[in-house]
Amino acid sequence: MWPVAPRPYNWRMATTTSPSGPQFAVAGSFLEALAAHDFDRLAAALDDAASLSALLPRGFREWHGPGEIRAVFELWFGGLSEFEVVDASVGQVGSRLQLRWRVQVRGGRFGDDAMVVEQHVYADAAPSGRIQRMSLLCSGFCKLHLDV
Repeated sequence: MWPVAPRPYNWRMATTTSPSGPQFAVAGSFLEALAAHDFDRLAAALDDAASLSALLPRGFREWHGPGEIRAVFELWFGGLSEFEVVDASVGQVGSRLQLRWRVQVRGGRFGDDAMVVEQHVYADAAPSGRIQRMSLLCSGFCKLHLDV
């Protein structure tokens, strides 16, 4: 009997590549639109075939197309009396874009409570130069603790 070689740790993982590597301009446009609370401009950074897969505190969700993705960002971040992107970055992992932001909010469904949320995204650009695929991890909205 021949010994079976162990499989590499990532043998079931799909490898993704964007057409020409990371496109930092579109990542910057997306973050600038988020910081400006401009959901139309955020949607304009997305390809027509864009998809968002998100691991949220309540579970895994998916949205397809700029309209659905715009709507979910407006659901998360719209209707608030205070909204500030307090930290953000753009980078790359291999050929993928890496975006991260931390937002502090108050008002709307949170009332007078100051809340903070952090989201991390890995994204691929389409041949159009806009974002086509996004994988997001979200901390959930947490009460802001200034004493920590």
